[in-house]
Amino acid sequence: MQVEIKIDPACKEPKLIVLTDKMTEEINLLIKRISQEVPQVLSGFQNDMLKILDPSEIFRFYCASGKVFAADDKEEYTLRLRLYELEERLDKSQFVRISNSEIINLKKVKSFDLSFTGTICVSLLDGTVTYASRRYVNKIKQVLGI
Repeated sequence: MQVEIKIDPACKEPKLIVLTDKMTEEINLLIKRISQEVPQVLSGFQNDMLKILDPSEIFRFYCASGKVFAADDKEEYTLRLRLYELEERLDKSQFVRISNSEIINLKKVKSFDLSFTGTICVSLLDGTVTYASRRYVNKIKQVLGI
């Protein structure tokens, strides 16, 4: 795909033109990406206090007792989102779903232990150890490029 940018001081608002001979999956993905809304704020509750969360500081998001939690290096927060809604909002290059009940921050991973048959043991920088379910092993390997 070729990319061309023209700077015009008379232009008051950016305009994107896609010139192609036919619609392709690549073009559809590009349009979808460009037209996505600005990411919404991520907030969590702790003792009736609402805190704006920085996703890059979160180690993992997980479900327990029917609730969704976000854990950073010090605290845990209750979220009012479902895990699939979080997965849609989070940066796919930084976060990966490892099971039906957990999403981890790849930048907070200490190591992946692949010695377990059919699963992956994930050690996070805060000392938390968790496991990827078999269903997600191939997806995780693909993200890691192995």
